[in-house]
Amino acid sequence: MKITESVEEEGLLESSTRLKPHEAQSYRKKTLWVSWVSIVVTLILAVAAFTVSFMKHSASAFGFAFEASLDVLSSIIVVWRYNNAAAVHSAQREYVACVVLGALFVLSSICIIGKASHDLVTRLLPEVDDFLFSVSIVSGLSCLILAVFKCMLARVLTSRALMTDAFNSLVGGAMGFSILVSAEVYRHHPDVWYLDGTIGVLIGLIILAYGIKLLVDMVPRVRQTRNYERFE
Repeated sequence: MKITESVEEEGLLESSTRLKPHEAQSYRKKTLWVSWVSIVVTLILAVAAFTVSFMKHSASAFGFAFEASLDVLSSIIVVWRYNNAAAVHSAQREYVACVVLGALFVLSSICIIGKASHDLVTRLLPEVDDFLFSVSIVSGLSCLILAVFKCMLARVLTSRALMTDAFNSLVGGAMGFSILVSAEVYRHHPDVWYLDGTIGVLIGLIILAYGIKLLVDMVPRVRQTRNYERFE
């Protein structure tokens, strides 16, 4: 704990004490590669999920589509975070990325909760078919695989921004499978029509809580590292 605090006071992350320069650059390149793959995959999934949500009136599909769009943006932020080879251990760059991610989480959660709540109030019933099932399975598996790779890299680089991106992909995976669950339940029990919208609200609240926590933790650190750089 003391080592971590002393390193952060110098404007560096804990990874600077764990990794040799060539190792840090190797993991940085892997992170950029995974992030670009994530951007392409989640962008395709977002378009497919938005199509499903409007065609099949699925609140959870809309929530996933918005989540996938957020995943695209968060991966773009991670690309910015690690695009500079000299700043691989930069605490200032890390914390700024986290603050932007936190703000995106809060804004997207409001949209997800608003759409799901509207569907619940208007009693919008989802339409179930094979296309919905296919999108949910592909989305869930793709996001979970991306989350695993991001989490592994985040642990090595001690990156909160990359870990947040991994969390975002994990939530996307959970939402992908939630579409499958809510659709299957509705197919056999039409009286439980509200499950789809309820899952959308729940996911929105989770994203909101994480975003607020990220902002509370990171805004003071951005100010702290900025003051340190001025002092230097």
